[in-house]
Amino acid sequence: MAIDQLRFGRTGHMSTRTVFGAAALSTVTQAEADQTLDLLLEYGVNHIDTAASYGESELRIGLWMKRGYRDQFFLATKTGERTYAKAKEEFLRSLDRLQVDSVDLIQLHYLVGEEEWEVAMGPGGVLEYLMEARDQGLVKYIGVTGHDVAIVKMHRKSLDHYDFDSVLLPYNYLMMQNPVYAAGFNEVLRLAKERDVAVQTIKSVTRRPYQSDARSHATWYEPLTDQASIDKAVHWVLGQPGIFLNTLGDIYVLPKVLDAASRFESRPSDDVMQAMVAEWEMEPLFV
Repeated sequence: MAIDQLRFGRTGHMSTRTVFGAAALSTVTQAEADQTLDLLLEYGVNHIDTAASYGESELRIGLWMKRGYRDQFFLATKTGERTYAKAKEEFLRSLDRLQVDSVDLIQLHYLVGEEEWEVAMGPGGVLEYLMEARDQGLVKYIGVTGHDVAIVKMHRKSLDHYDFDSVLLPYNYLMMQNPVYAAGFNEVLRLAKERDVAVQTIKSVTRRPYQSDARSHATWYEPLTDQASIDKAVHWVLGQPGIFLNTLGDIYVLPKVLDAASRFESRPSDDVMQAMVAEWEMEPLFV
């Protein structure tokens, strides 16, 4: 059942190619969180990715970590703040909630807008604080994340400005049919390989945006839910060498994603993926 591992860029950490996306713990009970985190141990998942804005996620992880699991995981969180002072306050709060003295990776969360990018990267911005936190031993590495089609352009800008240790962005079959996004993603991937930057991907099992206000899952998009389709979607992502798949924000679909990842052998063909797109009336989440 173990999931393959891959060197997480220049950090040198051998992370499972499937990283636990802890947004799944945003609104669950501690008992549900414990059960979910215990499942990671069964599959050998050794990398957790959370954020200050993921509801109760940091609290749930912190309480579970007290059972003696901290040393078994590469632990990452994120700050959505853009200024030095607010980022410092939020990050120290994250450490307290996680009940740890330090984390392995802190990420600038969802840095897509041009104006907030200027604030974050400028004097008195969040990057200035995170470099200080690294010097203080509160974190080892610094990354940047984002969603939307525009993120490929912004990640290139961020990598030109600062030598980030990791990036995170969407990646799935349907999104890569957008030629603009595909070209941008491939350029980010090229730069990352050249500079030994870890590349994390999200939205692997997206079916489409919700068609109404009704929500069937904790994810903010409608996910694929049957095992066969999840297998195809997950295997397609893992078929791209050198990248990581961050799992979705629903604890009930998560076991199927982990199961699929544990059985990865090869990438499905375009014909297979196109048939799945038609069968499930899939639509791009970002356009």
